[in-house]
Amino acid sequence: MPRLPAPLTLPDQDTGSLRAGRTRGKDPGRPADGVAHRSPRTGRSPLRRGETATAWAYISPAVLIILGLSVVPVLWSLLLSFQADDLVTPSRWVGLDNYRALRQDPHFGEAVWNTLRYTALYVPLSIGLGLALGLALNRRIRLVGLYRTLFFVPFVVSATAQGVLFSFILDPEFGAANSVLHHLGISPQGFLSDPGQALLVLVAISLWSGTGFCVVVFLAALQDVDPSLIEAARLDGAGRRHLLRHVTLPALTPVSVFLLVWQTINALQVFDLVYVTTKGGPLGSTTVIVYFIWEQAFKNFTAGYGAAAAYVLALGLGVITVGMRLVRSRSVRPAPLEGADR
Repeated sequence: MPRLPAPLTLPDQDTGSLRAGRTRGKDPGRPADGVAHRSPRTGRSPLRRGETATAWAYISPAVLIILGLSVVPVLWSLLLSFQADDLVTPSRWVGLDNYRALRQDPHFGEAVWNTLRYTALYVPLSIGLGLALGLALNRRIRLVGLYRTLFFVPFVVSATAQGVLFSFILDPEFGAANSVLHHLGISPQGFLSDPGQALLVLVAISLWSGTGFCVVVFLAALQDVDPSLIEAARLDGAGRRHLLRHVTLPALTPVSVFLLVWQTINALQVFDLVYVTTKGGPLGSTTVIVYFIWEQAFKNFTAGYGAAAAYVLALGLGVITVGMRLVRSRSVRPAPLEGADR
């Protein structure tokens, strides 16, 4: 018969102190007076203060990075917008003169108009195409995984690479696009060198890359639609059009609002594609707000004027975001129960 292991026992001194603590109704791990020692200044125990110091030691690098790369530049640029500064000589306080000059600057008005045109074209087209492709790719078709990947890959490509690629393709003299049009019997186009076409071409390039993001988001939302709702609507005799209008689209409302805000913010901040392809031309037809800000700050060396334009853009983005959130909160607010006010 195997020997059983000997039971573990506490030393007499420990058991005695434990028994004494039980008889007094106190925890043996606490001090004799039953109260943990606290600092007379902070009111915290040394252990608690040590934990707080350790926590701050872990998060301090991230806090310093956030302060150094976001909060400090924002505050510095806000002060810069009230100054006349060329980034070389000492700045001079001018108050609201930069903002008054923006209101009278025709180039800034043209940049705002170009940005609004670009946004008005790009945002609804990208969301509409994303929804249509998402509905098409949500079916059980052959090689659907490959199709989803092909539509999403352009979104991963940087805007700089897109600009370089399409600058070669759309070159008016040696580009592949005009070569194809020549074989089709169509006269060559100016594309990015034509003031009437340049902004529309930029919208088309952005749609080629930005629609893939909308497709993925809509696909994820479509797969979350409750199948029982669709099945119940079909049993009631609803066709595809009625299913889309009364079941699918209402379920996609939160995602649609998110995409509307996201795509609008991205459209209002477009810069790198313009910088690589047109440099704001031809004849200022593609000068958008962010390119105008860069041009004033780092090309004309009027940093204060550029900072004022940047804060006008930031104010516009803030108003749009708040407005969208209010619209979303009203759309998802539950209806009051009947008889609740009785």
